[in-house]
Amino acid sequence: MRPPATSVARDRLRIAIQKSGRLSEPARALLASCGLSWRESRDKLFCYGESLPVDLLLVRDDDIPGLLADGVCDFGVVGRNVLGEYNAERGDRGLDPVSREMRGLGFGGCRLDIAVPEAWEWEGPAQLQGRRIATSYPALTQQWLRAEGVEATVVMLSGSVEIAPRLGQADVVCDLVSSGATLTANQLRPVTTLMQSEAVLAGPVATFADPRAELAQLLLRRLDGVLRLRDSRLLLFQAPRDAVPALIKLLPDAEPPTILQVDGADTLALQALCHGAMTWQRLEDLKSAGARGLLVLPVERTLS
Repeated sequence: MRPPATSVARDRLRIAIQKSGRLSEPARALLASCGLSWRESRDKLFCYGESLPVDLLLVRDDDIPGLLADGVCDFGVVGRNVLGEYNAERGDRGLDPVSREMRGLGFGGCRLDIAVPEAWEWEGPAQLQGRRIATSYPALTQQWLRAEGVEATVVMLSGSVEIAPRLGQADVVCDLVSSGATLTANQLRPVTTLMQSEAVLAGPVATFADPRAELAQLLLRRLDGVLRLRDSRLLLFQAPRDAVPALIKLLPDAEPPTILQVDGADTLALQALCHGAMTWQRLEDLKSAGARGLLVLPVERTLS
């Protein structure tokens, strides 16, 4: 008998990402920034890793959690909402999760919201008692309803959820919201959020027991480095010695700065790696506190 995929030892990692869609290109760019490169197959469904033994599977977003569960791939870049729905559905069947969120990736942001007709005066979840809720996320919706102690009918729809109340299929909807324009076009408004979603790196609950373990740690280290530096900037400036303590307080997101004396004078040169957005207002605040010659540089990568 052929062993299940999860028990087959491999010496290469497989990462599933969207073949097309809003997570596809950002996922590829993020992985490429970790030093990965690939040779794409003719059918454009598989990318063979060239720089490292890390391959890509190009699939539908909704298929990724199942591929993880079956052991076909080792990691997946998928929406938190998709992973959450898959695990909630397994929970409804009395099954433990086999995959988990390992890292939030900072792109593809959206919300899973309850939205009601604009004419409603929202009074809280109890208002949904006995109502019909249209959604593409029935397990997450039921999970939330149970937590709120509300009994309602969940109407499963695979698309065009926002139009359900106008068609008489449901009273309210539970759907993904980005800008909210689609809800507004259908005379709906969001009233409560079930989940803040974004693209995540999903991986197995169990650890690898073969050469993939070392590869996985290498990938996560590089990914952490890239994510940490995404909004990081190297800040350089000079300041009087007595102004330095106040200036450092204005940089709570910075690593301990390098401080050098300038030409034996009472002026110091500071260099600090800052991990938050370096806005114009922050620069103005630093200047007002005594910083001079402020220079902000991008950071491509670091190695501790």
